[in-house]
Amino acid sequence: MTVRQPRVITLLTDFGNQDAYVGIMKGVIAGINPFANIVDICHSISPQDIFSGAYLLYTSYKYFPRKTIHVVVVDPGVGSRRNIICVETKNYFFLAPDNGILSFIVQEERLKSIIRVTNSKYFLPSLSSTFHGRDVFAPVAAHLSLGVRSQKMGIKINQLKQLDMPKPVHKKTGQVEGQIIYIDRFGNLITNIKKEYLVKWVGGQKSEVGSQKTDTCKKASKEKILSQRDTMETTIEKKKIIALSKNYTDVNAGEPLVLIGSAGFLEVSINQGNAQRYFKADKGSKIIIEIGQSPF
Repeated sequence: MTVRQPRVITLLTDFGNQDAYVGIMKGVIAGINPFANIVDICHSISPQDIFSGAYLLYTSYKYFPRKTIHVVVVDPGVGSRRNIICVETKNYFFLAPDNGILSFIVQEERLKSIIRVTNSKYFLPSLSSTFHGRDVFAPVAAHLSLGVRSQKMGIKINQLKQLDMPKPVHKKTGQVEGQIIYIDRFGNLITNIKKEYLVKWVGGQKSEVGSQKTDTCKKASKEKILSQRDTMETTIEKKKIIALSKNYTDVNAGEPLVLIGSAGFLEVSINQGNAQRYFKADKGSKIIIEIGQSPF
């Protein structure tokens, strides 16, 4: 027997706020579980931009309570043979199209189960071919919030589709090439270089990053390595930025800087400005990081 309870359901879509799509999904959820706590993560993802959806989900999901149900609808394949999946991890549920949008989650979380959602008992009675957010995702999420087990939603499968995730490339001693993977509304250029990667790389410059020859890396503290900020040089669109900043005000207004952003990725910014316009950069633009040879 299911019990109505105030479970958290998040919504992350490319629906925007101009139309009624998001509100309709909330209405469906409320009609099944009026006690559900529905939280909007973002609805301004560019249409069909699966990678941006994957990034935003990754940077937000873990700030929610245990057993939160994350509903992700960036679904260019709606109405096709693509699967709808319900993934359960130790702390969360993810309800999404199987189009790679959970690629970051797969790298971060240990998956307990993957269910291909097929049980129409938990759908709306009339199923459209263009609005599965209303007819499938919303009602399934609501039933999950009532305590229905994910296994009842369909058939267990073993694999998920994965996006081609760009990784930093160790070009030569003291140099790494990354790329811009996301641009926020302030024009900050977020790269695919994580703080952890930077720490490992700086600590073991004389060997391949991630190889077995990382004793120096293991012994070096993050604080000590990242304190060598003045030895770092960043090149983007043929422009160089010297040093790694701690915050935006480390430079004067209008000047460029590089720092570790709140999501833990290296980013290029302009203090009180727009780095995308300043550098004329876009997603996929290359970035070169070089560390001087100062001893640690």
